[in-house]
Amino acid sequence: MPYYYYDSYFLANNLYVLILIPILLLSLWAQAKVSSSFRRYQAVNNSRHLTGREAAEAVLHAHGVYDVGIRCVSGQLTDHYDPRDNTIYLSESVYNAPTISAVGVAAHEAGHAVQYAEGYSPVRLRSAVIPVTQIGSRFSFILLLLGLILYNQSLLLVGIVLFSLTTIFQLITLPVEFNASHRALETISSQGLLDEEEQRGARSVLSAAALTYVAALLMSALQLLRFVLIFLARGGGRRDGGGRR
Repeated sequence: MPYYYYDSYFLANNLYVLILIPILLLSLWAQAKVSSSFRRYQAVNNSRHLTGREAAEAVLHAHGVYDVGIRCVSGQLTDHYDPRDNTIYLSESVYNAPTISAVGVAAHEAGHAVQYAEGYSPVRLRSAVIPVTQIGSRFSFILLLLGLILYNQSLLLVGIVLFSLTTIFQLITLPVEFNASHRALETISSQGLLDEEEQRGARSVLSAAALTYVAALLMSALQLLRFVLIFLARGGGRRDGGGRR
């Protein structure tokens, strides 16, 4: 195998590690920020003593949505909206808690329910690509591994294409999450669910959560870049080797 291949492969891995460090630090910082912000404002009751469930209902009703279920689910920060049964699931620390954190998190999940009710384009696009993304995430690493072991460019290319679906999904997720938080904060303000000082606390919690999605996208994009560089390095190495025979 020509030196060109080894040099390119070495460059691909070094570039990956070089970019990985700041992205990994961002991811760790974002996770710590979410936990610390949530804990900080989970210890502060809001002035209206509004629980997470009541906040979610208020956001839904403010947008004319009345057919979404709201249930309690076990775990910490396990809050989510499930479009399959049109239900908002709030964690135990949010559902009945009259705290600033609870209102912010619950309003965000209600924002997702409103997105589906209003047919928000990015959320419909995300729902459409989920099945394809699941297939891609299931088989991409198998094909990538086989392509690397067998030195098979075709398998490696198919693996890269399948893996790219995960990155595309993460990219589509960003506007969906940002919009849900925007809807939540806008409704909290317009409906007077929290006072001005409390709104800053809710914004802090949701902004920290948004960073985790940014970090996830950057990590996925970095992995994709690494596989593309390896693919190009192998292709270049073969052409260079073929020219020397």
